Amino acid sequence: MSDFAKSLEVSSSGLRAQANRLRHLSENISNVDTPGYRRKLVSFETAFVSDDMPATVKTSPVRLDQSELETVYDPSHPLASEAGEYQGSNVNLLIELADAKEAQRSYEANLKMFEQTRKMSAGLMDLLRR
Repeated sequence: MSDFAKSLEVSSSGLRAQANRLRHLSENISNVDTPGYRRKLVSFETAFVSDDMPATVKTSPVRLDQSELETVYDPSHPLASEAGEYQGSNVNLLIELADAKEAQRSYEANLKMFEQTRKMSAGLMDLLRR
């Protein structure tokens, strides 16, 4: 397999991993006010395809954040106990937005690498045709 193909495979695995991360971050953000919702956590791991291919990245199975759920006081809420409290979510909007910005930047970096490799490959093909 050519070095160009290897480079494209590495950058495309990064694109897939960051897209998956962004999907779960957006789910967390959209459920910030959902009672009982636990934040989804995504981490990355190395994926080996074969001996002649460089290591790529993939997302590990999704885990749920086990930190305590926020206690919300609202006696009018249908889920409220007799004390007027219910369990909110453990999503911190500030953390989710910062993680989303980081994932977006990583996605853009992988996309730039993919585009640059494609341009170099096209340039090489043009040189070989001459």
